[in-house]
Amino acid sequence: MDNSPSVREERIRKITHLYYSNPEIQKAIFDFSVNREISPRYFEGFGKRPDSFQYESDVFGLVKKGATSFHCSEERWNNPLSVQTGMKEEELNKIREGWDLLIDIDSKYIDYSKIMAKIIINFLEFSGVKNIGIKFSGSKGFHMIVPWKAFPKEINGVKTSDMFPEWPRILTKYIMEKTKPKLIEEITKLTTPNKYIRDFQAPKEVMPDLILVSPRHLFRMPYSLHEKTALASVVLDKNNLSDFQPKDADPFKIKVKNFIPECREGEATELLMQALDWSQENSNKEEKKTFEYKPINITDRSEKNFPPCVQKILLGVNDGKKRSLFVLINFLRSIGTEKDELEKIIYSWNKKNPLPLKDAYVKAQIDWALKKKPMLPPNCMDFYKDIGVCSSDPLCKTTKNPVNYVVRKNFQSEMNKPKKNKDNFKNNN
Repeated sequence: MDNSPSVREERIRKITHLYYSNPEIQKAIFDFSVNREISPRYFEGFGKRPDSFQYESDVFGLVKKGATSFHCSEERWNNPLSVQTGMKEEELNKIREGWDLLIDIDSKYIDYSKIMAKIIINFLEFSGVKNIGIKFSGSKGFHMIVPWKAFPKEINGVKTSDMFPEWPRILTKYIMEKTKPKLIEEITKLTTPNKYIRDFQAPKEVMPDLILVSPRHLFRMPYSLHEKTALASVVLDKNNLSDFQPKDADPFKIKVKNFIPECREGEATELLMQALDWSQENSNKEEKKTFEYKPINITDRSEKNFPPCVQKILLGVNDGKKRSLFVLINFLRSIGTEKDELEKIIYSWNKKNPLPLKDAYVKAQIDWALKKKPMLPPNCMDFYKDIGVCSSDPLCKTTKNPVNYVVRKNFQSEMNKPKKNKDNFKNNN
């Protein structure tokens, strides 16, 4: 079966007009978009940002212009059109009304994603969260949502709406950690050799995706089509999750339901408090283990040995500056860059950005990082694609992390150096 981009595009464009012309679909997408930043996708590329719908008919209007799917923010804004790239954290806090907890589950096998979804549902219900929205991603995973209404609006004088992405990131890590043992236990029971090769790495691959927990990151809206499969991101009943199959997301056979569940005010308070306590305890443990870190010994830390993604970041970026800063700090520290040189590189990089980050923010991030043990930058996944710097070369295909790239590049350089032998030494002396 030909699944090339041109064939996939032709397949989805055949159904977009008919599918999105359905008033029920338009209403479902419009209703979910209220107070959210949205962006249409035109098969491969996204539309302008920020954007929002004014009327239900706007959905079909964009489809007639070529839109194939619609994506939106986890953050809720009092006016989505007032969100601008490069805004200060304080400015974003003033216009952010709140945020939903969005957990993205994805795996190479949909059965693994189902297992993870059911385990997370059980854990959330055990933690007092009884109302959870769940929808099919359109491919091999699921999106789960705990709505803003379920969270306390303030904890110890700190406004919850201001704590994005820190608190949802902590929540996701907490859920991952608490459900990991059960996940591994259940997946290793899944022994169907005629269907799958038993894969013990799979537990790692079905963990909730933290990439979604970042400022202004977008996710596929309920009932939006998926470009690769031409299936709909259909909302599911948790009780029917086990029986769900991708064919049930046929765009012309689905029934429209609300993705945001009705919930009690503050029903996720206990969950959030437990997650913050867990994060604090583990931060203290990490501080105690600092002495155990052994830095990597890299002889040549020149920029020519950096991976393409890091070299591209160093040229300056439009979007994803905070995430790029996170990459640079951890990359440079992991390869043994001293504090003065690290600061010199990062401040020089920030000046190249069309809208530089505030020096005070950069300094705070560097100072905070230097108080902790070095940690590796994110692995080579969609993280770098999301900020538009992924530019693979042959060596990239053999490495999982930008630091591994530098280590291998140094090793290759050492191996290619001419070897001195005793005869050469005698002849030269």
